[in-house]
Amino acid sequence: MTDFIQKAYIVPGQPHVLLGGDRNEGWASLKANYEAIGREIAQSGAELILVYSTQWFSVIGHLMQVDPQPKWVLVDQNWYELGEIPYEFRIDPEFGKLYCSIAKQAGMQAATVNYHGFPIDTGTVVALKLLNPDNAIPASIVSCNIYAERDETRALGRAARAAIDRYGKKTIVVIVTNLSNRYEVADIDMANDRISSMKDDEWNRKILEMLGEGRLEDVAQVARDFAREANADMGFKAIWWLGATAGEHNLYDGKVWDYQAVWGTGSAIVELTPAPNKELDFEKEFDEGPVPSMVDSGSGLESHNVLPEGPDVHRPSAMSSHDDEGRDDSGGQRDDIVMTDRAAPPVGPYPHARRVGDLLFLSGIGPRRPGTGEIPGILRDSAGSVLDHDIEVQTRAVFDNVRAILEEAGSSLEKVLDVTVYLTDMKRDFATFNRIYAEYLGNVQPTRTTVGVDSLPTPIAVELKIIAAV
Repeated sequence: MTDFIQKAYIVPGQPHVLLGGDRNEGWASLKANYEAIGREIAQSGAELILVYSTQWFSVIGHLMQVDPQPKWVLVDQNWYELGEIPYEFRIDPEFGKLYCSIAKQAGMQAATVNYHGFPIDTGTVVALKLLNPDNAIPASIVSCNIYAERDETRALGRAARAAIDRYGKKTIVVIVTNLSNRYEVADIDMANDRISSMKDDEWNRKILEMLGEGRLEDVAQVARDFAREANADMGFKAIWWLGATAGEHNLYDGKVWDYQAVWGTGSAIVELTPAPNKELDFEKEFDEGPVPSMVDSGSGLESHNVLPEGPDVHRPSAMSSHDDEGRDDSGGQRDDIVMTDRAAPPVGPYPHARRVGDLLFLSGIGPRRPGTGEIPGILRDSAGSVLDHDIEVQTRAVFDNVRAILEEAGSSLEKVLDVTVYLTDMKRDFATFNRIYAEYLGNVQPTRTTVGVDSLPTPIAVELKIIAAV
């Protein structure tokens, strides 16, 4: 770990923690522990607080706040009834500019923000008002790109680490994120708030046990499983950023300050202190190697594969409910859900496929490679922009993913009944796609619809939507 990082913290960012302490004992407890950490930070000699909040969404690249004194009145768009939150923060613009520059040098798209009235997200506002109430320590804020997957998020963390080293100031690193993120979608009895499902609670406690042992990198390694099983906040990508910023290892002493429910979600406060001389259990260690360069590997854009749940990210459309069996109505793992490591992970909070009776419904399947998320058959320039694609390579890769999902579900290509095809360049690619398609499904003769689209969620050229028999 860089010698300049003094502590790292994982904290929640809902307005309930700041404004609703009189309505729920758990929320009041979170606020009290937040403030206790703030007092420790004030006495620590820290010179910078770096914040990554999953509530500051960006779509095109990564943003760094450099307005030296952002000032506004925040009203949370979901819980406006809790009231106004006036804020005025002290930002270190030079660090933000340095961080942005290093991210660009690594091949990422990044930009600084300095506009009067540009809103600071609720999570960052809550964290800074409780951790740094007097603005005694300047802060820096970086956005959470909703499409950035693991490699790009790790690369952004590595850029933060490099910026901290180059800046040479004692730094507190903060990620604002929930654990499980299954919000209740209706009004609740606030005094009796609880985690949305027993399964989520069990997963949260597993993660907190690991963090309490200082096993940050181990938690980063299981983030995908956690996200899938407990609907973790933004796929729990903040832990990838934190791990890369802090060195991607388990050399920490951990402390879980608090764990409470906030409107059904799992919200915790965790402290991680560098412990470079700690003895590790190497049977628990992971070693995936260095983060790939965005320029050298071209992994910047194709790693954009985490999408938000919809226009109302905080309150998913599926109704959640308390369930004594540890399963719930909003997406816990069920027998009718199909997931496989042999296909590329989904690009959002949905499964590879669902069984309904004797039918199997596949989600949209693209050509990304299993494990890495790499997009085959693309040519990029030195800045990472896509220059060209090979539709034959991508079509074959799509069918590799489709075959893997079908076989996982006990089906096969020979049982495909209906196909919807999405092509981003119909005029150029249709004939080649048709030829490759015939190799896989020509003898099967499923019904088919082919649609031309302007773009797909990642920079791919083809996607299939399939119904098959089981």
